Amino acid sequence: MDRIRQALDLAREERHRFTAEGSAPEQRRVEAHLPVHLAGGLTYTQTRMFIPDPARLEANRILSAGGPTPASEAFRMLRTQVLQRMNEHGWRSLAILSPGENDGKTTLAINLAISLAADRHHTVLLADCDLRRPAIGTLFGLDVSQGLDDVLRGDADVSQCLVHPQAFERLVLLPARGPMTNSSEVLAGPPGRALVADLRARYPDRLVIFDLPPVLAADDALAFLPLVECALVVIAERSTRRDGLLRCMELVRNTPIVGTVLNKAADAPAGYG
Repeated sequence: MDRIRQALDLAREERHRFTAEGSAPEQRRVEAHLPVHLAGGLTYTQTRMFIPDPARLEANRILSAGGPTPASEAFRMLRTQVLQRMNEHGWRSLAILSPGENDGKTTLAINLAISLAADRHHTVLLADCDLRRPAIGTLFGLDVSQGLDDVLRGDADVSQCLVHPQAFERLVLLPARGPMTNSSEVLAGPPGRALVADLRARYPDRLVIFDLPPVLAADDALAFLPLVECALVVIAERSTRRDGLLRCMELVRNTPIVGTVLNKAADAPAGYG
C-alpha cells in the first residue's frame, strides 16, 4: 500500500497530463528500404522512412521535434526517472501498462519513446503489442502494410516491419497491422519469445518499449510480462478506480515496476490537454 501511495503522490506532484488516443490521421509518405543518415553516424538501411503530418501529431497529442514545451519538459522528467531506475539494473526492455481502458497508455508510450530517443545516448524501438486494439500506427498516421502481428504469424521478418518516423532521430516503430485472434497465447508462446529474443539480439544497446493491452481487460499483458524486464503503470484521474489499481498491482507483482504515472490530472499545466 505504501508503495502505491508514494507512486501516486509522486505522479501528482510531477503533474503529468496525457489524454487517450485521437482520431486516425492522414497517411503520409513512406519510402521503403532507403539509407537514412542521421547525426552521430547512425544509419538506417533496411528500415523504412516515414514522414508524419505535424498537424496530425499535434491533434493526437504526440510530442513534436521542436523546442521545449510544458509537455516535453514533463516527459523529460519522466524519462530521467525511468532511465535511472532501468540503468540501476541494466534493464533494456520496458512494458507500458494500465489497469483499464482509455487511460492514455498508448499516447504516453509514444511520447516517452520520443523523449528517450531525444537523449543521444540511446536509440529506441517502440513495439505495438496491444494486439487487441493496435493504435501506434494509426496515431502516427501510418498505413501499416506489414506489422508485428505478421511477424508473430511467421509471415514477415522484423526488418520488413520497422519504420523510422522522420524528425525523430534514433526512434524506430514496430507497429501492428490489425487485431489478432489468440493474441495472449501467441505472445506467451514460442512466437512471442522468439520476437523478444530477436529484438534483444538484433539491438543489444537499444531500449525496447512494449505497449501492452490493459491488464484488467485481457490476459495478454500478464502472458507477455515474464519476457520483459520492467514496467511502467499508467493510471487516469477520475477513471482508474482504487480497487482496479490494487488488483492490477497485485497481478503484476512479479514484474519490477519503475514507476506510476498519473494521467488526465485536473491540476495539469495549462496549454496541454
